[in-house]
Amino acid sequence: MSGRSHRAATLTATSMLVAALAGCSLIGGGSDDSDGEAARSVVLVTHDSFAYDESVVADFEAASGIDLDIRQSGDAGELTNSLILSKDNPIGDVAFGVDSTFASRAIDEGVFEEYRSPAVEEGADRYRAGDTDAVSAVDVGDVCLNIDTGWFAENDIEPPAGFDDLVDEQYRDLTVVPDPATSSPGLAFLLATIEHRGEEGWADYWADLRDNGVKVTGGWTEAYTQDFSGSSGAGPRPIVVSYASSPAAEIGEDGEPRTEALLETCYRQVEYAGVLAGAADPEGAREVVDFLLSAEFQSQVAEYMYVYPVREDVELPESWEQAAPLPEDSAALPAAEVDAGREDWVEQWRTIVLG
Repeated sequence: MSGRSHRAATLTATSMLVAALAGCSLIGGGSDDSDGEAARSVVLVTHDSFAYDESVVADFEAASGIDLDIRQSGDAGELTNSLILSKDNPIGDVAFGVDSTFASRAIDEGVFEEYRSPAVEEGADRYRAGDTDAVSAVDVGDVCLNIDTGWFAENDIEPPAGFDDLVDEQYRDLTVVPDPATSSPGLAFLLATIEHRGEEGWADYWADLRDNGVKVTGGWTEAYTQDFSGSSGAGPRPIVVSYASSPAAEIGEDGEPRTEALLETCYRQVEYAGVLAGAADPEGAREVVDFLLSAEFQSQVAEYMYVYPVREDVELPESWEQAAPLPEDSAALPAAEVDAGREDWVEQWRTIVLG
C-alpha cells in the first residue's frame, strides 16, 4: 500500500492521517499479570506507521497473558531488509507490515514459518500471498492519485481523470510524488504506471512527467503535508500520490470531503503478518497473528491506520462510505514480477527523473 503510528486523541483528521502513515515510536514494556506473575513477552516487529487502539491491545494482553512488546523499524522496505538480514537470529517473534511489494522477497528468504490462522477464512484469504501460508493478510491500502477538488474549481481547470492527463500542459507543475527508492507509496505509484503503460511505455511516460514539472520528494509525509494544497499544509500543488482512504481525513465543516482519490489510478498494497522462523515464542507469535485478524483489532484499523480491514464482517466508518470506499478494481503486478524487476525499475526511474 507503501509509502503509515500512534494516534493522539487531540490530533486533527489530517494530522491523524499523518501520524498513522508517517509514524512515531511506540514500544510496549514489561508487565505482571493479574496473579502478579510475569507475563509472557512476545516481540512484534513492525513499521513506524503501526497504530492502534491501546484498549484493544490491553484487552488482548489481559486475555492471553501476553505482554506485547512492539518494536518499530522504519518503513515497509526497511522492515523487510531488517527481517532478512536477521533471519538467522530473528529480532522478534512475529512481524507485521511487510507489504505486497516486498512479501515475495521475505518469503523466498525464509523469514517466516508457515502458519494458517483459522481467522483467515473471514476475509484475509482473498489477499493471500500466492500459495503459501507463510504470511496472512491484515489490511489493504490502495495507493492512488489524490486531487484538491476545491483548487481546480477555484482556478476553473478541469480536474485530471487519470495517469495520462498528468502529462498535459494544463497540469504543468501541479503534481508531487514520493521517490520510489525511499517511499513505499512512491514505489506503488511507479508500479501502477508500469502496469498502466507496460514495459515498453512506462519510461517515456515518466520522461513526459519530468518535462511537465513533476516534483519528487523523499517521502509521503513531505509530499502530502507540505506540497499538497488539499491538506492542512496548504501547499502549492493540487495533485499528489497518496491513498484511496486519504479523503476520509479531509472532511470539511460541511461534511463533504475536500479531496478526491482518482480510483482509476489505484495500486493495491496488502500488508501481511507472519510468525518469524526461529522465534523464541512461536506459539505466542501465532496468538498475535490471530489477534491481528480478530474482529476487535480489525474494527479499528481504518480509524487508526487509514487502511481497509481484510475481514468481510467489519464495517468501515460511516464517513468512509462516501469519501473513501474501497476501490473495486485496483492494479497489482504479480509479486514475482515485482521482485524480479523492482531494483532495475527504480534505478531506471532515478536516471530518467532525477538524472
